[in-house]
Amino acid sequence: MSAVDTAVDAGPGLADRILGGWLGRIAGNMLGKPVEQGEVWTRDRIDHYLRAAGARPLTDYLPEPAVDHDGPPLRPEWRSCVRGRIHGSCRDDDVDYAILGLDLLETHGFGFTTEQVGELWLLRLPYLRTFTAERAAYRNLANGLKPPLTATYGNPYQEWIGALIRADIHGWTSPGDPRRAASLARRDAVLSHTGNGVYGAMWAAALIAAAFTTPTVRAAVDTALTVIPAGSRLARTVRRTVALHEAGLPWEETLDVLADETAGLGWIHTVPNAAVITAGLLYGGGDFTRTLALTVRAGLDTDSNGATAGSVAGVMTGAATVPAQWKDPLEDTVRSAVFGFDGVRISELAERTLRLALLDA
Repeated sequence: MSAVDTAVDAGPGLADRILGGWLGRIAGNMLGKPVEQGEVWTRDRIDHYLRAAGARPLTDYLPEPAVDHDGPPLRPEWRSCVRGRIHGSCRDDDVDYAILGLDLLETHGFGFTTEQVGELWLLRLPYLRTFTAERAAYRNLANGLKPPLTATYGNPYQEWIGALIRADIHGWTSPGDPRRAASLARRDAVLSHTGNGVYGAMWAAALIAAAFTTPTVRAAVDTALTVIPAGSRLARTVRRTVALHEAGLPWEETLDVLADETAGLGWIHTVPNAAVITAGLLYGGGDFTRTLALTVRAGLDTDSNGATAGSVAGVMTGAATVPAQWKDPLEDTVRSAVFGFDGVRISELAERTLRLALLDA
């Protein structure tokens, strides 16, 4: 029996799981977008905002700010990302890279090279829609540098979260095969990242691939750890998160411990954000809404973390059981900066991803 057969037999069908992954990534991204500024929108400030709006527990997209809102301003995109105002997904790099990854695999197949990833960026992605490590790599590409120098020259963001957010497509197209997913993600990631930045992409891709066939979230997390070096800071931090959850610490106390132990890395670094994602998944316990809510309430890179946790949760539950309040406002439509994809249907993206997943089935 193939990995795809196993995925289908394990619960929702493969097509439904892939669509669930896309919906989860987009919904999680939209949930976290208004408060995406980790040094400003801390966990305490997010919870204060929710309490003031009567939105605790969080079971839907963020409410719009009250007239007398006394906290920091939301990001400018909030007007198209809060409940009651959403009509299709707003544009964001966390979704653009999933689309660009799909285009990569359709154009070059699973044998793509890192150089081809860079060529596609230059062809399909506007420079001003790149950030941190990706912008440094893009600039290096435009100046004629080749990988792996594109990841290291003039790039202080090599271990930040950018490569991790690009990894979903490799998990979705490798259902039940986390090592293959990690290998594909690594080939993509080294264009712009090194060290824990690359490990984060491998870990996320393996986590999503494992979610197709493992019986529990914990099993998927354990499986994803097997594809990265056990002694890396990323692996040690994920194991620490698992241990705190296993010990029965409340979610808030777990996050306090992890924040202390990763202090100084910054709110966009891969390691603390992977801890937030892991905690959201474990304490979410397989419930789609609770997983998204806990992950985003934890702060740091809220839209990226919500997107990755949502992708895992969506794969595990399948699109059919994603609650309506998350998927209906998306109106099956994505705004994207990737040339040729603006306004594409989410269902079309999922169908194209399914065709790729079935190629080696």
